Amino acid sequence: MHKDSKRREALLYHAKPTPGKIQVVPTKKYATQRDLALAYSPGVAEPCLEIEKDVENVYKYTAKGNLVAVISNGTAVLGLGDIGPEASKPVMEGKGLLFNIFADIDVFDIEVDTKDVDKFIETVKNIAPTFGGINLEDIKAPESFEIERRLIEELNIPVMHDDQHGTAIISAAALLNAVELAEKKMSEVKVVVSGAGSAAIACAKLYVSFGVKAENIVMFNSKGALRKDDPNISEMQRQFATDKQYDSLADAMLGADVFIGLSSGDIVTPDMLIGMAANPIVFAMANPRPEINYDLAIATRKDIIMATGRSDHPNQVNNVLGFPFIFRGALDVRATKINEEMKKAAVVALANLAKESVPEQVNIAYGETKLAFGRDYIIPKPFDPRLIAEVPPAVAKAAMESGVATAPITDWDKYREELMERMGSDNKMVRLLHNRAKTDPKRIIFAEADHLDVLKAAQIVKEEGIGEPILLGDMETILELKEEIGFEDDVAIIDPKTKIEEERRNRFANAYWESRRRRGTSLLDAQKWMRERNYFAAMMVNEGEADALVTGYSRSYPAVVKPMLELIPKQQGVDRIATTNMMMTKRGPIFLADTAINPNPTADDLAKIALMTAKTVRMFGMEPVIAMVSFSNFGSSSDESATKIRKAVSFLHENYPDLIVDGEIQTDFALNQELLASKFPFSKLANRKVNTLVFPNLDAANITYKMLKELNKVMSIGPIMLGMDKPVHIFQLGASVEEMVNMAAVAVVDAQEKEKRLKQQADKK
Repeated sequence: MHKDSKRREALLYHAKPTPGKIQVVPTKKYATQRDLALAYSPGVAEPCLEIEKDVENVYKYTAKGNLVAVISNGTAVLGLGDIGPEASKPVMEGKGLLFNIFADIDVFDIEVDTKDVDKFIETVKNIAPTFGGINLEDIKAPESFEIERRLIEELNIPVMHDDQHGTAIISAAALLNAVELAEKKMSEVKVVVSGAGSAAIACAKLYVSFGVKAENIVMFNSKGALRKDDPNISEMQRQFATDKQYDSLADAMLGADVFIGLSSGDIVTPDMLIGMAANPIVFAMANPRPEINYDLAIATRKDIIMATGRSDHPNQVNNVLGFPFIFRGALDVRATKINEEMKKAAVVALANLAKESVPEQVNIAYGETKLAFGRDYIIPKPFDPRLIAEVPPAVAKAAMESGVATAPITDWDKYREELMERMGSDNKMVRLLHNRAKTDPKRIIFAEADHLDVLKAAQIVKEEGIGEPILLGDMETILELKEEIGFEDDVAIIDPKTKIEEERRNRFANAYWESRRRRGTSLLDAQKWMRERNYFAAMMVNEGEADALVTGYSRSYPAVVKPMLELIPKQQGVDRIATTNMMMTKRGPIFLADTAINPNPTADDLAKIALMTAKTVRMFGMEPVIAMVSFSNFGSSSDESATKIRKAVSFLHENYPDLIVDGEIQTDFALNQELLASKFPFSKLANRKVNTLVFPNLDAANITYKMLKELNKVMSIGPIMLGMDKPVHIFQLGASVEEMVNMAAVAVVDAQEKEKRLKQQADKK
């Protein structure tokens, strides 16, 4: 993307529709005067008095227990340096966003206008009663060391400076596993650290706590190896200073087992890698350019075990694996601090998680056949849903065992269930979807690319690596719009009506006519229709000149679906097309079907819709739990609408006994596990979390998904086409840019799945 365009997009993202990235929302009812009287005067006096009697009641009656302050003075912001407290606020809001989406922790960001250590500490201490924990952020060293040390000593709530400890915790977990794979011992490895700032020192200290000997660590700053006789190094650095003479980083790396990079890009050469010991461990964590390029490193040493800070290579050392879950565990036992035992517990939990079988959802997200513990997988992936169920309990147990927990947990199974429930409102599925598409991008047609929003969606798809756009529409308009939005990437642009496309139009027309000449279509008709972009686009997919197609932004759904049904064959064994929408609800993703095609499906149709939807749910790495919904519950009505659902369910139970499906059932019973278990304990849905609803007719499904979308602002992905032999997907009229990007990602993943299925069929032959 053009620099000015990227800058404009970033500014618009932060400014519109509401400035900033986080907000405060009510958690209690406030509709009536009675509600307001309880929320404020006079009702609010009662919890105030209870807290006055016992200050620990503040956790019972207020949000303190789930509230963290992200605090900075803006003196060391990202790669921007000392930019001041106000300029640091977008970063602090961003950190708050990560706390919320990964661990369901609420955040107030606090920007403090002082560089004076004592004043900063005094400010934090004065506001600490508001919070359950303090996350220090982007404060320059060496002041950050003193600030964290004193706040830990003087406050009775968890305090952590993530810049110091985040990378240390994640890289230590990776190091434990890497050393094991290299068949070495922590107490024997020789470690070279490039970088001598707060993160480097925190890493070295944590490695020592896991057995690395301090005398086996050589640490470099920009001037060379830290030496004990250098009066200019800090006291924190001095503990890793050496008496030995090293002429250069290359000299120190001769025979070294481990290289830790926390400095700058491209400072390590292939020769330096060659000089390292067998099975070298290289964590090149400078971002965006590692100390040595990943591809170059693995080409240089076949026995290397490598990690970087980048998401596009194996073994990403990403702080988001740590801080949200460490604070989650600390808050949940009301820890008075985050101590070394808790940090080490997080390290061990992360290291152990990488050795366990990886859920299919994670394999799917990263386009892997089977992620397994080894050189390319020594640390869990950020999208792994198990993180919240594994790291916080480990941290909480360590807090209890080390005596800093004031509200111990007794039922660990229940605690893990509560942790998993916290993630229901997160939109992880969208990130999983995009990430999976990026693993194998496909050629995707945007059939209405001469519309600004469609072109914006195509631009994002290209720049994010989701797919390779093919732009259909008026050539001149597309070129003008591309220039307007700074879409500078070279992509294919096709105008089906132009003279230059005459040969291809005629070829498509002949192919189409051959397939439909005995169904009332003339060659002249076929030639005329090939000037229409949706017919032309569908034929491009049919003829293998594109992998997938998205369209429908500017025309009604029925008008756009018609050419698709005429040109694109159904999958083998499918006699009815349907659609499903994936709704990103607070309880997690829920699939609704059929939302766009079949007005009044029969019992047979409903069974087939359920089966096709189940296949799509599995495509997203989830096991389908399907409720066939109605106004009736298990035979309470003999109406035709309820009867056909019973017939469909009976067919599915008999022929697909392993499929978790039941009905007919009312929606509230389907979605309320306690209600369902108490009234209908015999149901296959009892004690299960329903993630798929199949509706009796198009009215019910379409109305439901659009009402959820508009009233509750639930993100919708769809309608996703079911049963088509090719990856073609149709937007709703006037879809947003975000919706179109998501649908493009669906189309790419669909193309990946269909390609995989064809390969499997070919292998069987």
